[in-house]
Amino acid sequence: MGFFERYLSIWVSLCIVLGIIIGKLTGNSIEILSQLNIASVNLPVAVLVWLMIFPMMVQIDFRSIKRVGDNPKGLALTLAINWLIKPFSMAVFAWIFFDKLYSVYITSELAQEYIAGAILLGAAPCTAMVFVWSYLTKGDPEYTLVQVAINDLILLIAFIPIVKFLLGVTDVVIPYDTLIISVVVFVVIPLIAGYLANTLLIKKKGEKWFTEVFLVKFKPLSIFALLSTLVLLFAFQGEKIIENPLDIILIAVPLTLQTYFIFFLAWFIGKRIKLPHCILSPGSMIGASNFFELAVAVAIALFGLNSGAALVTVVGVLIEVPIMLSLVKLSNKWKY
Repeated sequence: MGFFERYLSIWVSLCIVLGIIIGKLTGNSIEILSQLNIASVNLPVAVLVWLMIFPMMVQIDFRSIKRVGDNPKGLALTLAINWLIKPFSMAVFAWIFFDKLYSVYITSELAQEYIAGAILLGAAPCTAMVFVWSYLTKGDPEYTLVQVAINDLILLIAFIPIVKFLLGVTDVVIPYDTLIISVVVFVVIPLIAGYLANTLLIKKKGEKWFTEVFLVKFKPLSIFALLSTLVLLFAFQGEKIIENPLDIILIAVPLTLQTYFIFFLAWFIGKRIKLPHCILSPGSMIGASNFFELAVAVAIALFGLNSGAALVTVVGVLIEVPIMLSLVKLSNKWKY
């Protein structure tokens, strides 16, 4: 285990604190970076996420993708968790906490907005970051790619009906520009770059050098980009966190419980049906993490930039990386 991986929890904590401090000290200046968006996809964050994803993509062997069909149970579990359980369990957690347990602290109108934001997160499974979690837990890269691709296709069909049903609203529209740009930036471009790098480097240097030198050197870069993303995300919201710490904590509790619930549910079902670790780990991570660019864009379109729904999706962004890193640690500890 490398130096960064050994003390990852310490680096994560330091990056969160550093990000909040930077956000507070820079004030409105940091908004220049936070507003560098194309269709709700922040460009500085996109570059860092790209650096995290590329090491996974460069390992994909397209000749091996056809063998993914040999283990359909992994795909079936992922799809069942993401579309039959996760949106509804998120709605239940949100209703229990925001509408019932927090009724003393927040108004019923704000509670409904918070519930709406949580539902939007729950209905959008992860597209980009799951490649990072899979890479850090030695997941099967070909299987992870297929899992993400199938979930993205189902998202096009299932997202609107699920959100309409759970929210009781009729004017839900998928921001296709956000969806398309996210898929292109976080899947298509790094996939093409990874394929070209894989083909050319193995042809020139050999597979042993590629595996034992190139990939090993890339791993610290991926983790550095991950920690830099944490700093940036918390810097963007640093002032808001300091000004509204109670609201952030209240929102973070049910979102955190939902994330761990989905991961453990997928993990123990997967173990029961005898999925190999390299398939189960990324499969559990897809359900636990969220497509937050999509959730944020829809929340702003439906409820407004300064709404409670939008705030919930932003808190979802903030807590996801630290929580998912803790699940990466668990997955590696439970490796079998």
